[in-house]
Amino acid sequence: MNVFPYMTIATLKTKVYKDYSFHPKLQQWIIGQRLAKDSETLFFHGIRKDGDTAFVYLLSAKQVNVTRRQYEQDLQQMLLLPQATETANDTDGPEPNNEDPLPKLEPRGIQVELNEANILPALSPKIGWECSDCTYINKPTRPGCEMCSTARPDDYQIPDMYKPDHREIQRMKDEEEADKQYQQSMVLERQQNYQLLLETDDQNLISTEEDFECPVCLITLERGEGVTLRECLHAFCKDCLKGTILNSAEADVTCPYMDENYSCRSKILEREIKHLLTEKEYRSYLDKSLAIAENRSENSYHCKVPDCKGWCIYEDDVNEFHCPLCEKKNCLLCKAIHEGMDCKQYQDDLKIRAENNQAAKQTAEMLTALLHSGEAMHCPKCKIVVQKKDGCDWICCTMCRTEICWVTKGPRWGAKGRGDTSGGCHCRVNGVPCHAKCQNCH
Repeated sequence: MNVFPYMTIATLKTKVYKDYSFHPKLQQWIIGQRLAKDSETLFFHGIRKDGDTAFVYLLSAKQVNVTRRQYEQDLQQMLLLPQATETANDTDGPEPNNEDPLPKLEPRGIQVELNEANILPALSPKIGWECSDCTYINKPTRPGCEMCSTARPDDYQIPDMYKPDHREIQRMKDEEEADKQYQQSMVLERQQNYQLLLETDDQNLISTEEDFECPVCLITLERGEGVTLRECLHAFCKDCLKGTILNSAEADVTCPYMDENYSCRSKILEREIKHLLTEKEYRSYLDKSLAIAENRSENSYHCKVPDCKGWCIYEDDVNEFHCPLCEKKNCLLCKAIHEGMDCKQYQDDLKIRAENNQAAKQTAEMLTALLHSGEAMHCPKCKIVVQKKDGCDWICCTMCRTEICWVTKGPRWGAKGRGDTSGGCHCRVNGVPCHAKCQNCH
């Protein structure tokens, strides 16, 4: 088909209408994988030399609301239009200015290859699947639309007798090679991630990979100066983590991250604790952990020898504890060491000493006075007498390790423990202190 580069798509549609009797509304031109607009020129779409290819796809007359009568009227008007133009040019008067604003081109046509199967789709069955979005007819083997990338319909079946051309075969080979390279890259990435995991697992402390601000002391640290916890990936400076461990009232130290809406409940691992503390500090931490475990155990018993660290968890049918450290025999019934006496002899002797023990009587009177003056209180859980050692409103029961709010005389947290704001004193929930005398320090 001979065309000129400066022809618009509208002019091209008119030419096809005249030569092939396809109404312009039925025509949809695709050039260079783009839907061409009526106002655009062929030159704009790269039609510049012989052999350039353009595709025209035909819509149904029903789809574009073109009736037979309108078709015949438009065709007749188009055939009469050149005659009317010649008649107008023969009349007297100044010649119209028909200068084209586009640059002058050679007055010869360009041959454009048109696929007859595409320009006359009604004459041969269409092969391929039609895109539901742009109506482009794609080759059967394409997984997505060549124009708009819409996925091929799931129910479409490639015809058994269909034979792809060499370009399609090459495209499928390229896609297969690309998929193969992608799978190889995924395997390589998994291997690299696994190797990185092994290297990270060998490290007792994971250093931070970038600059960050410690959420506890608010100091900005450079890369590698902080520690990223394994359980929750929260990052802190080493001094803050060390202080959290040494001042923790729990054997399992909890991550210190906390804000207005969230309190982290992940634990600091034993290997992290060991490499954050000095050898002396780590031994002290282990002793404290054992003491906490002893206090938390219902059937625990500590050796009655002064300064002995031996203790055990006893069963109901066991009445004696032979301490492995001091090698003394403790009576679990009397909770004492009474070598040379049986339990009855020891208990009778204890009653006699208690009646004459002035020190024990003074101790009981002192605790009662502290309770009346408010300098001491009963633990809300185990009911033993506890005192506040410093000015902070937070105290911890030495027996059951319950965290207590001093101003409300109740538990600090709810039933789920540390971080549970559904119960307890509700301090700082929605930014409100728990009590008028609250120092906002717990």
